[in-house]
Amino acid sequence: MATETELSLPPWAGLGQLANTRPVLVQDTREQVPLVFTRLRCVRGTIGTGDYSILGLLDAFSVEKKSIDDLVNCCTADRDRFARELCRLRGYKFKRLLILGSRAEIELQRYHSWVSPKAVLGSLAAWECRYDVPVVYASSPVEAARMVEGWAFYFSREYVRAANELLRAAQNDEPEGEQ
Repeated sequence: MATETELSLPPWAGLGQLANTRPVLVQDTREQVPLVFTRLRCVRGTIGTGDYSILGLLDAFSVEKKSIDDLVNCCTADRDRFARELCRLRGYKFKRLLILGSRAEIELQRYHSWVSPKAVLGSLAAWECRYDVPVVYASSPVEAARMVEGWAFYFSREYVRAANELLRAAQNDEPEGEQ
């Protein structure tokens, strides 16, 4: 089992080098305050939707990161633009809205805006349902980076497992259930 500092994917039948490979994160070039990753390598690149993805899985994995103040702005002035972003996220197999801060900070209105906490939390609940985008809170940038690394690792691992199944099925050359 991998420790918190050691991340490795399961071996890929017939391609042993993949077992020693880790996913590579992609940080969008427009990301203003990037997270610092310690367990996975990260490169800068253009991502169509979101702030973080995985090299080779850009169309399947996306994490949109928002500070509390950015989130509140998305509830007002940038609402239409952000709704389009969330709409694009619907097409991803794995997607998250990662909020850097806590729900309590929103409830206590610890942000720079006149918008009520009820309106912000109501928008989050509606977006989560309307766009099927889970909302997750991280108390610090370090915690947020660890969450993104974990999601990327386990998501990639599932892709490797699926590829292993495909390879095994092709090698057996028999439809499932007829063995």
